[in-house]
Amino acid sequence: MHKPKPALGFIALTLLLDVLGFGLLIPVGPRLVMHLQGGTEAQAAPVVGALMATYAAMQFLCAPLLGVISDRFGRRPVILIALFGSGLDYIAQAFAPTLKIFYITRALNGISGASMTVAQSYVADITPPEKRAAAYGMVFGAFGLGFIIGPAMGGWLGYYDLHYPFYAAAALTLINWLYGLFVLPESLPKDRRAPMRWGRANPVGALQGLQKYPVVTGLAAASFVSNVAQFGLHATWALYTGKRYGWDPRMVGFSLMAVGIGSAFVQAFVARKLVPKLGEKRSLLLGFAMSAFAFAGYGLSTQGWMIFAVIAFATIGGIAQPAGQSLISRTVGPTEQGTVQGALTSLTSLAQIIGPLVGSTVFAFGISTAEKQGNFYLGMSFFVGSALSVVGLLIAAYALRNYHDHTRTG
Repeated sequence: MHKPKPALGFIALTLLLDVLGFGLLIPVGPRLVMHLQGGTEAQAAPVVGALMATYAAMQFLCAPLLGVISDRFGRRPVILIALFGSGLDYIAQAFAPTLKIFYITRALNGISGASMTVAQSYVADITPPEKRAAAYGMVFGAFGLGFIIGPAMGGWLGYYDLHYPFYAAAALTLINWLYGLFVLPESLPKDRRAPMRWGRANPVGALQGLQKYPVVTGLAAASFVSNVAQFGLHATWALYTGKRYGWDPRMVGFSLMAVGIGSAFVQAFVARKLVPKLGEKRSLLLGFAMSAFAFAGYGLSTQGWMIFAVIAFATIGGIAQPAGQSLISRTVGPTEQGTVQGALTSLTSLAQIIGPLVGSTVFAFGISTAEKQGNFYLGMSFFVGSALSVVGLLIAAYALRNYHDHTRTG
């Protein structure tokens, strides 16, 4: 028998490193692109965006496949192969001689990053149903911590050499792979493994597979709408705060650090206390409601200091993530955890592609309107985000009317 706590810690660290690798690109990406292709920062910006979209697109395409493979052959080999691949890919990125090669390395990194769906299934395998919300809180806390460490680490190391952040990410990932190679047990017994379902090994097939679980379909749709709003915020945050409050990059970075710290604290500590008291349903719906108010607060804040008050409020809404994951894992049978989690990861990746397009388009429209009708319209992209959060809340509330706990009936 394996010990859940060390295994859970390993999974949390694995997800942290996945996010850390993505965050490394934020501070050093533009300069590295300029180094590879030449030109100005303005010319490099759309390329950086395309690189991020490439990463997300590969996650979208490959997450269901990895989930299905893990349901058939077990979680351990998929996680270890993905970790090893990520470590080698970071090294390849550091030595990429051309922009074309760099695109390829980001695509490969997106494939290995899709293993987070398998990691989430691992958590469901080793954690009793009544403790999954707390376990997912720890996992998502590591996820948030990666968004703190990644950009900070990339900026600090990149100051000395643009390649150092990738060397560091490679070293950390390969050390984690080596640790897992010796201590990570398999979480899915052979008698609980499912045959290969190739129809669900692609994003469309995986999403169609959700139809047998109406509650999961509803919660997945709610999460998707909410994530579109969230990734739209990621695309417009620096532009908005710079335009409205005159923030320089240091202030923008400080605000993002505040978001990351608050999110990590809530996911890792607050969620495990608050979700059991409120219940998973109430926690999920409360999280959506708080997100809607937070988006509106960002758009209505007339002074920069107000943003930090809204951030403190918004991070508590992070209890929705572990609560939602726990509800879904309790609804789905043990042989289909990987398949369902793969579909959910694909939806998140799809939102990661769509969200910035929606957010930046609305933000541009808001700027042109604000020039004629006042600064209130600068927050238009956040008001749209608030509306999307309300839509997510309504979808989740409707879906939970038919919630059925699979774990209590077998």
